[in-house]
Amino acid sequence: MAPPPTTTIPPFVGLIIRILTLICLLISLIVIATNTHTTRGDYVDVKIKSTDFYAYRYLISTVVIGIAYTLLQTAFTIFFVSTGNRLGGEGLCLFDFYGDKFISCFIATGAAASFGMTEDLKRLLQESNELDKFINTANAAASLCILGFCFSAASSVFSSYALPKRA
Repeated sequence: MAPPPTTTIPPFVGLIIRILTLICLLISLIVIATNTHTTRGDYVDVKIKSTDFYAYRYLISTVVIGIAYTLLQTAFTIFFVSTGNRLGGEGLCLFDFYGDKFISCFIATGAAASFGMTEDLKRLLQESNELDKFINTANAAASLCILGFCFSAASSVFSSYALPKRA
């Protein structure tokens, strides 16, 4: 009886997916961390920053953790592409598998919290168009985070193909 066919993804494809994840998360971090708006009041100017809102702080946290994990995995993938050997063997395959699953879901929750916050801000400020640029910028950062999630989820699927086959 012949063994079942194995599905393998070339290592450089995994590297490209990890790099795309990293790029999306980096741009998302830059966009959300620099998002500010100044409102002119009667006596003082009020500066609003994205870090003033807990949901945006959560997005920043998830993106930073996602970047750290993706950098680590990118280094492991570069080692694998250049040498043809996995660092850590079967143990690292399991770390890749579970880590990719966790991080992709974690990134998605950060984007979801950000989308929820911007929707709440829109509802609170229905009449005012003053914060539209601030809200749209936050949505752009969350959208990039969702794109990073899609790449991370694809990487998660690829890491499941690398799991050792057990009978």
